[in-house]
Amino acid sequence: MQVKIGYVRVSKQDGSQLLDLQLDAMRVEGIPPQRIYQDHASGRLDSRPGLDACLKALQPENILVVWKLDRLGRSLKHLVNTIDGLQNQGVGFKVLAGEGSQIDTMTASGKLVFSLFAALAEFEAELIRGGSWIGWAAASSTSSIPSTAYRIRASASRSSLEKALRSIP
Repeated sequence: MQVKIGYVRVSKQDGSQLLDLQLDAMRVEGIPPQRIYQDHASGRLDSRPGLDACLKALQPENILVVWKLDRLGRSLKHLVNTIDGLQNQGVGFKVLAGEGSQIDTMTASGKLVFSLFAALAEFEAELIRGGSWIGWAAASSTSSIPSTAYRIRASASRSSLEKALRSIP
């Protein structure tokens, strides 16, 4: 049986931000209060008490519901890793409003949107690795030769970056 579990978050703990709008959206979605996990913490933090408890409570066939995608996290890498982990557990993911509201991994179109996010995260990682190669090249041009292990990683990153750049139309 599919059980919906909600997660709501605001960034500030000083009372200037309220969870009311998000909690109302969860209620409309049919999620009872005892199945809603809360945090008063920055979305830039990968580990938050409410989120950690929510992720531990999820079982296969459950659906994690958030009001907006940025409530789950601010980093694309964190979002992709978290949602990928949910899929590996057999847990669905649904966004109710905002830019990410096309994501409902229980539908074909939601899976497509998530796949695009994952592809962007992978591309971002390749660009970062490419930056490592550029750093190595700069170091070697100034006679600051990096270690053999670093040169091997940089060489692999360079070929990955070149492959990614060739694939851009």
